[in-house]
Amino acid sequence: MKAIFSAILCFVTTMLVYSQQPQPLPDGPLDAATRSTVIKNLNGELNDGYIFLDTAKKMETDINERLSAGEYDKITTARAFAEKLTSDLQAISRDKHLRVRFSAQPVPIRKDRGEPTDAEKADFADFNKRVNYGFEKVERLQGNIGYLDLRGFFDPKEGIDTVAAAMTFVSNTDALIFDLRQNGGGDPGMVALICSYLFGDKAVHLNDLYFRRENKTDEFWTKPIVAGRKFLDKDVYLLTSNRTFSGAEEFSNNLKTLKRATIIGETTGGGANPGDSVRLTEHFLVFVPTGRAINPITKTNWEGTGVEPDVKVPKEQALKTAYIAALLKKLAAAKDDDTKTAFKNLIDQQQKELDEIKTKK
Repeated sequence: MKAIFSAILCFVTTMLVYSQQPQPLPDGPLDAATRSTVIKNLNGELNDGYIFLDTAKKMETDINERLSAGEYDKITTARAFAEKLTSDLQAISRDKHLRVRFSAQPVPIRKDRGEPTDAEKADFADFNKRVNYGFEKVERLQGNIGYLDLRGFFDPKEGIDTVAAAMTFVSNTDALIFDLRQNGGGDPGMVALICSYLFGDKAVHLNDLYFRRENKTDEFWTKPIVAGRKFLDKDVYLLTSNRTFSGAEEFSNNLKTLKRATIIGETTGGGANPGDSVRLTEHFLVFVPTGRAINPITKTNWEGTGVEPDVKVPKEQALKTAYIAALLKKLAAAKDDDTKTAFKNLIDQQQKELDEIKTKK
């Protein structure tokens, strides 16, 4: 489990660094020696750790042929070189996690390639707190519908109290909407922890991650006992967009295959292979997917395809669509005329607002 924790921590840290940088991103000069060193080290890392060795060999051959043909000679800036390498690698692998990055700041050297430095861990821990472990908003919508805007899956050990507080707050609502439209993924341990609040006192197998280098499989199950209160036997809705990625896709795929949620929105981004950020040179690094997700029910994953929603609508319409669906169930269960009238009025209001959103498209 240490290997996967380190890999995910490195990945999330790298993604957060880049997501926080102002536009345009910093750039730098590029010379022939740097190009050659980056490619040499890149090929070595891919062959050593990429989840599919045969694909790594194909990428190596393609990159070397492009190098020999002088295709990279005309590139003079670091960012453009990183973007070109990423494009060429993904053209072969179709792997959206596989990315070469340029860093204006020196990339730290790690004693243990799978273990972040103390400084990285401290920065990541501080960021976890500043983003409230991914919980952007927790709300009770009119009609007693819970709403949880979740922007990432962060450290489950440090974030356990935040999860318990959020889930306890919505525990008395009659349906729950998870908004994953701006969620780029994160730690599978946190995915499993939040999923645990949606299932009973029996452990449920959610997902497996297989790692080629170690030839090992890590299993992820729900926890029968959690802090706070669970959300059981009530409807759950997930909102997705094409930006919903990685761990957020696992969360969606877990609940879809287990028939525990209705997914509303757009097909997700299609990144299922976890891995590690690796230093190539002082200012270049690559995220190498070293593992692959395996759903215990389907025996497949969402790499390159994404998770298909049950109700496909543009991301801007997803929240209103889910909210109306939840309210319609409340209306159907209402016993007295006053309650029915109140729900009808609320549904009409939400439908009007949804129609206005559709008109703007």
